[in-house]
Amino acid sequence: MTLSHVTGIALAVALVAGSAAVFGQTSGGASAGARVVDAKGNLRVPENYRERYQALGSWAIAADGEAGSKQIHQVYASPGAIPAYRKTGLFPDGTVLVKEVFSTMTANMTTGTVSHADTLKGWFVMVKDRKNSHRGNPLWGDGWGWSWFDADKPLKTTSTNFKSDCLGCHMPAQSTDWIYVDGYPVLRRGGD
Repeated sequence: MTLSHVTGIALAVALVAGSAAVFGQTSGGASAGARVVDAKGNLRVPENYRERYQALGSWAIAADGEAGSKQIHQVYASPGAIPAYRKTGLFPDGTVLVKEVFSTMTANMTTGTVSHADTLKGWFVMVKDRKNSHRGNPLWGDGWGWSWFDADKPLKTTSTNFKSDCLGCHMPAQSTDWIYVDGYPVLRRGGD
């Protein structure tokens, strides 16, 4: 084999390996999900998600009978999930969504009554799974893995069954694959 053939093969292998590494980091697919799910289907809050994931959007939950908000929800999506959703209208398998839930502080300011995030109460983590990879695990179903984590336990869910613990809140979003996509302008095609 000549030196040019060896160099060509080495270059081709390097390009394939590099492309696979980049795709694995940016696809929002299975590689993102693999880092938060163990072989039994147990989920955990992903490490460094604020630095690695993209901000999907936020929600303010109105206070009952009072001015301001009682909770702020900040939601993040694994790398590549947002552009993939814009192209297809679906989250790819392996997409991880992380919702931070904060209690709030509300005060009167020059702009009016303002609420801001105060204390982290916990996280809600979802992983897209059309294949139903974890049959028999009660935290998986309807195309997602579902888990709530208290703020002091990011590795141990308090959820026991997605049907009783999660679907009640997500039922109004059933037609959009259980996600309140209308609340996330970043998912809209063309940025409108």
